[in-house]
Amino acid sequence: MIAGFATHEGTARFASRFAKLRDAGHFRRAEWVPDAGSLWLSSIGIGTYLGETDAAADEAYTEAIVAAVRGGVNVIDSAINYRHQRSERNIGAGLQQLISAGELQRDEVLVCTKAGFLTVDAEVPADPRAYFRKEYVEPGILDPAEIAGGMHCMAPRYLADQIDRSRRNLQLETIDAFYVHNPETQLSAVPWETFSKRLSAAFGECERAVAAGKVRWYGVATWNAFRVGEGERDHLPMEAVLDAARAAGGHGHHFRFIQMPFNLGMPQAYAMRNHKLDGNPVSALEFAHGNGVGVVGSATLHQGQLTSDLPDFIRRGLDVPSDAEAAIQFARSAPGLVTALIGMGHAEHVGENLAVAARPPAPVEQWKGLFRHSGGGESS
Repeated sequence: MIAGFATHEGTARFASRFAKLRDAGHFRRAEWVPDAGSLWLSSIGIGTYLGETDAAADEAYTEAIVAAVRGGVNVIDSAINYRHQRSERNIGAGLQQLISAGELQRDEVLVCTKAGFLTVDAEVPADPRAYFRKEYVEPGILDPAEIAGGMHCMAPRYLADQIDRSRRNLQLETIDAFYVHNPETQLSAVPWETFSKRLSAAFGECERAVAAGKVRWYGVATWNAFRVGEGERDHLPMEAVLDAARAAGGHGHHFRFIQMPFNLGMPQAYAMRNHKLDGNPVSALEFAHGNGVGVVGSATLHQGQLTSDLPDFIRRGLDVPSDAEAAIQFARSAPGLVTALIGMGHAEHVGENLAVAARPPAPVEQWKGLFRHSGGGESS
């Protein structure tokens, strides 16, 4: 197990090795983490969601992770259910390779993972029900009554088990950022009062994991929760989520990150005022900034859907040569977004996706102009 966690000194050291990228604005000071001074995080992070569950994909992912870090990426994202725990293990292998070679120190990278969805181990067993019964139900880790939709659980015992499994997979003593994965999934199965109690209990377990040194910070990774309109079933008011964190950890809670989709097709984190801050409607980015929470953007390329056929004004407005670079530049230039995640399962994709990192992010007014040009308005 690799000891340590991301620090201000370590992430600043990492950024200093990539002076050209640093000077171009590829690294940002995440000053919203009050108990760590600030972290220097890359504007592009590597995600590990998609891919086959076989040895060839494992090898390719490990190579991609190593290439990403060597190319100036120090934000690595996964989830225990990604590729049936294989993605976490590929991250662990990549980090061990880099650290053993003296190319990386543990305190230079922010490693993030998630739990909430039920997952098997490496491959789907012939009888998944029997697997979950033997692995989780019989030992008392999982109560079937706490499973929502047949696939999601955020009960404290289950999260505690998943955190320990993730730590072993990643080969890390401490996970930098642990997310409760898509908690809004529960809203289709239980009433709000039950959901609220479950979320507070989940955050209570996260606080215990922080106290034990297993997790540094925590938050929620969402798909719909923060970007759909008020009144929709999947909507989670961000104030209610922070209230749950305060209930779990008081005003000294360690809720520091949220993850949500942000791309050219899903710009709601900036463009939609669907949360309340001091009684005023604000966007998710505004709310997070006002409450010391960092926003990590997922689905930057929307699984490849944004790499071609974009309107010409987007590429021109962002002053980049290709649609893929335009999609990446749009996300990484968003005011208040810490990191834009891109799934990269092959080393050759890393170089292509990092090409835009050598460019300064788009100036804010130029970036906002895209919303005016499209007629979509803007939140501020």
